[in-house]
Amino acid sequence: MWIVELSFSEAPERLAARPAHREKLTGLHEKGIVRMAGPLADESGAVLVFDVPDRASLDELLADDPYFATAGVTVAQVREWQPIVK
Repeated sequence: MWIVELSFSEAPERLAARPAHREKLTGLHEKGIVRMAGPLADESGAVLVFDVPDRASLDELLADDPYFATAGVTVAQVREWQPIVK
């Protein structure tokens, strides 16, 4: 599994792109690829958990969603995660 941490700025492009991004995440969640996702409580960013086998697969998913390259959205960190309890 992979954890993707985003940081946000006040750029208006981010809010304009968010509905399409959330729709894409919902579809990936229904397929079991996105396990959980959501904004931080202070709205400074978000955390997403992807269930894919490798970094290349994750990179393909990120590239397929324009939100990750939208002004106001920065991929702050990507980490491989090995949960013990699912």
